[in-house]
Amino acid sequence: MADELARRIYATWERMAPGWEERRRSIWEDSAHVGRQLVDAVDPQPGETILELAAGVGDTGFLAAERVGPQGLVISSDFSPAMVEAARHRGAELGIAAVEFRVLDAQALDLPDDSIDAVVCRWAYMLMPDPAAALRETNRVLRPGGRLALSVWGPPARNPWAASVAGVLVELGHMSPPAQGAPGVFALADPARLDEIVVAAGFEPPRLTEVEMTWRFESFDDYWAFTLEAAGALAIVIEQLPPREQETVRDAVRNALARRADEPVELAGLCLNALARAPG
Repeated sequence: MADELARRIYATWERMAPGWEERRRSIWEDSAHVGRQLVDAVDPQPGETILELAAGVGDTGFLAAERVGPQGLVISSDFSPAMVEAARHRGAELGIAAVEFRVLDAQALDLPDDSIDAVVCRWAYMLMPDPAAALRETNRVLRPGGRLALSVWGPPARNPWAASVAGVLVELGHMSPPAQGAPGVFALADPARLDEIVVAAGFEPPRLTEVEMTWRFESFDDYWAFTLEAAGALAIVIEQLPPREQETVRDAVRNALARRADEPVELAGLCLNALARAPG
């Protein structure tokens, strides 16, 4: 079961990589402050080695590369080879030299013990089959006193950009409500649960911060295209439906958001950012 789940997640993000690369600029414009806060939290120093897990197209880690300088190193990693290639393309565009691009499984990192000064991870632990195992691996590769800064999505009520689509899919019978502990957008939305899982992995109690953001789209049609191109498992569920049922879902989501098809769309998002330290 675990292997099958991992295969599905792998296939999902291989499928989503082109959409994330295509929409890199707009996604970063809306969310750059989330990534900057993560990098500020770990405060990379010249010469350090920084690991970005589930880097996607790599923008958060590239901020750290500016700080570690030519004597330091950022390892930009992802479970999906297609995402790693997207990050490689972006790194080449920016001319960033102090970056190594690697395909890494966060739950079984091919890295030595005590080899990393800080880890950043934006929007990924909650999507992993076993986030507890991934956090233990993160702790293993960090040097004593190493820093971890992560971001996950807060509760559905504060994230209508995803909750509206998920709610419609459940209501129409196309998706079951997520089982407790199953990977998903809101799997670590409870601050108490997030605190618990980080501490259980061996970290000191984390400092949690709510970070608000706004997703901006030219129109509902643009938002719907984003959903189909970049929204992970939700996109996969929708694209497997017959065309007529896809239209039914689309119309139900638009009605739920009370938006016309041609008007600009702004949708709230809330992240939980956490800073934790390894013992040492």
